[in-house]
Amino acid sequence: MSDPILAAPADNGVPVSLRSSRGLGWRGFGASLLEIRAGTYRIPAAEHHRIGVHIGAPVRADCVCDGERVSRIQAHGDVDVIPAGLPGQWTDSADCRILHIALSDTFVRRTVEQLELKPSHAQIRRRLQVRDPRLQHIAWAMAAELEAEDASDPLYAESLCTALVARLVDGQPVFRERRRTLAPKAAARVIDYVEANLDRRMTLAELAALVSISVPHFKVLFRETLGMPVHQYVVRRRVERAKTLLLEGRLSISQIALEAGFAHQSHMANWMNRVLGATPTEIARSGVRGGLRLAYDGEDGGKDA
Repeated sequence: MSDPILAAPADNGVPVSLRSSRGLGWRGFGASLLEIRAGTYRIPAAEHHRIGVHIGAPVRADCVCDGERVSRIQAHGDVDVIPAGLPGQWTDSADCRILHIALSDTFVRRTVEQLELKPSHAQIRRRLQVRDPRLQHIAWAMAAELEAEDASDPLYAESLCTALVARLVDGQPVFRERRRTLAPKAAARVIDYVEANLDRRMTLAELAALVSISVPHFKVLFRETLGMPVHQYVVRRRVERAKTLLLEGRLSISQIALEAGFAHQSHMANWMNRVLGATPTEIARSGVRGGLRLAYDGEDGGKDA
């Protein structure tokens, strides 16, 4: 998503974007690693919600936002939450680095509805210097995606931002008694849909809509039903699709990468090596459909789509 800070030039002391989610297929949210020089920065109001997470050594800082002035020592992992429509001013005593996360209001409102929170009580509010291990855990996972040579499927980033919204909003979910797994017909509908759409990007929202439940509820039931998070299941199916096409030998490796839904050939190679323990070339040469080591279980086990 677009953000004037993310697009800012590197001169005149303006923050420099070191890594960005541009090109990763994220929709409704975005992130960037920013290098910020010592000095004062006026941040204009934006249409989206912004979260800043301090990275690295402590820095003395002074900030003014929504009529409140706060002087503090920014420590590694400290979080500032700035809702849409609020400007602010930050003064840092030394160079620093932050993880900047942007959430569209549409994405936030949709997530709030799916969490079954009362809209009047479920809002992202202005908070400064929050120290929350759970928020930090989500933030570091997003930073890892920005720094990865081959980022995970956008479904994973979507799940992180869904968890981020759930942690940020005020209010408690009112969950009714529900099934702990997807009904067989519902599971089959989702599985068939995934198989038919492996060559394109899928979102948690569209998969949840197939069975008429919220994204948070769908994530839980999917994992309980199939034994793995949504994004891991999709990646595994893409790897299996690519393996089948490689063994058939009718398409080039680059064509197979696109047919299986990978961003490019090296992206496919990275995941095939992680899941199967073999490169696309090795699989294509083997001509044998069995006997490859399945190393997927346990890989990225902490990632929850």
